This record gives sequence, C-alpha cells and structure tokens, in this order.
Amino acid sequence: MAGGAGPPGDLLERVGYLGLGSNVGDRRAQLTAAVEALPAHGVRVLASSSTYETEPVGEILDQPDFLNACLRIATARDPEALLDACKAVERELGREHGPHVRRHAPRPIDVDVLLLGDLAYSSERLRLPHAEVTSRRFVLIPLLELDPELTAPDGVRLADALAALDPAVRVRRAGPPLV
Repeated sequence: MAGGAGPPGDLLERVGYLGLGSNVGDRRAQLTAAVEALPAHGVRVLASSSTYETEPVGEILDQPDFLNACLRIATARDPEALLDACKAVERELGREHGPHVRRHAPRPIDVDVLLLGDLAYSSERLRLPHAEVTSRRFVLIPLLELDPELTAPDGVRLADALAALDPAVRVRRAGPPLV
C-alpha cells in the first residue's frame, strides 16, 4: 500500500491506521488536538472515523468511558519513528509515561499504531499489526468504517474478526468524524 512520495529524499509514504482514545477531560477536544498535532510529526491525516463511546477494557475497569476513533494516515516514517511520533503527540497533550504510570489507567489521550500498509513488524516496543487489533470491537468498528474491506498483513479480513467478537461489548457511535 504505497502512496505518493513526500519531499525529495523521503521514502515512499505508506498508508496506515492509528487508533485514538481519551477518557479524561474534554475527550473530543483531546482527539481533535491529536489529529491537529500529527502533521508536525511527519504524519498526514487522510480520514477519520466517527467517534465511538466505549467501556474501559484491560486492567482498570473502574474509570470513565472512552471516546475512540481511528485515523487513516500516510507517512514516510518507519514503524519505530511512527511510534515515536505518536508518543510525542501523547506527551504534548498531557499524557504521562514511565514506570510510575499504571497500564490502562485513565488518560487524556492514547495514540496507537494499528496498521502500517501490509507490514508485519515486531520489536520490543511495537508489534504490527497492533496485538489487539483483531480482538477489540472499539478498534474494529471505526477501522471498518474507514475501509470495510480492510485486511491484516496475514490476510485475515477484519470484518470476519469483528463478526467473531462478542456483540455485547458496548461500542456506541457518539459523534461525527474528527476531520
């Protein structure tokens, strides 16, 4: 899935997908701020899904609901540099990182790399596709809104992955796309 070239000397851009989430403060404003911050980090936002309100998942369930969305992006960044860009946006918007922060705790913003073209990638910091992309309704529903025919690098149709999940997990459309 290569797109056009960036400035002279850049690698070809890849189309990818990011997941956004917020459950602290003005959740929609946090998601919008992330969309607006990404271009300064070498990430072009091509499209946004609608926003969806979802129940918390993971280790801490007693916290406010999340507002989630997915973005279709284009970037010449490699996977690690794209992750760095996402973490920089999170820091700029007030998310704390480090050993003192509990995993899955409430947060003003979460920017996850979900897919980057048809690339399968694994390092200590990052796995592509994202480890949870096929097991979370709050990721699959907005992803499939952006591209109903989307597949993982191994050929798994994401629509099939969504159909296999428990429909009782609440994912409610909450608003229009961010862009």
